Amino acid sequence: MTFYKYHGTGNDFILFDNRDGKLSFTTEEVAALCDRHFGIGADGLMLLEYAAGYDFRMVYYNSDGRESTMCGNGGRCMTAFAKSLGLITYKAKFLAIDGEHIALIKDDGLISLQMNNVKGIDIQNGYAILNTGSPHQVIWVKNVKNIDVFYEGQRIRNELRFMPDGINVNFVQFDGAKLIVRTYERGVEDETLSCGTGVTAAAIAATGFATGTFKTFVETPGGDLEVSFNKPTPESASDVVLTGPAMFVFKGEITL
Repeated sequence: MTFYKYHGTGNDFILFDNRDGKLSFTTEEVAALCDRHFGIGADGLMLLEYAAGYDFRMVYYNSDGRESTMCGNGGRCMTAFAKSLGLITYKAKFLAIDGEHIALIKDDGLISLQMNNVKGIDIQNGYAILNTGSPHQVIWVKNVKNIDVFYEGQRIRNELRFMPDGINVNFVQFDGAKLIVRTYERGVEDETLSCGTGVTAAAIAATGFATGTFKTFVETPGGDLEVSFNKPTPESASDVVLTGPAMFVFKGEITL
């Protein structure tokens, strides 16, 4: 099988062109392919599939082998992959597990991905909970570099109130004109270098109870992202756009 490796600010993925529908993987096979010691190595695996009325369908699996919710960095990588296959030029309309998305490839190569509207934003003292295509808890910290993201993230991810599915956990520091975000991702069960839906959640949560139009710059261990959105009410966000790079790494062949 021919595969392609992409990353979005260090959040890396194995991609397959499955427009003919011939590829299917078991949970164990996906996990084996994503294994960083015995497989190709990635935070997740994605299939580009045919979808009537759309440029493609994005099917996303976490590195634990299970199909997962929306992935913002993955959506940009799939858009770049679709362009390399000649399916699109500079605009993509595709389906993901949470519905329709529009992506635009800008002149500088960055990709702007339209995310779904967000409802039910729960702002509390010191943290926020919201769903930006995947469920996230955002926790405000003074020095994010000193946080044990694996230990603290794993503990919070498995709290009974978030079970049985768990939650993604973002530790966020205000740093002048930008946010610094580190994320523990469920399904990967570790810190990733970047999480698109997590960065989006952090940016929206950082506005607190304010309403209006916002643009937020975010630093992650894997690179910088930008999130723009409108907040018509303190509990909701619309016109949410995540902008950042999507980089081709390499192409190869593997036999299962």
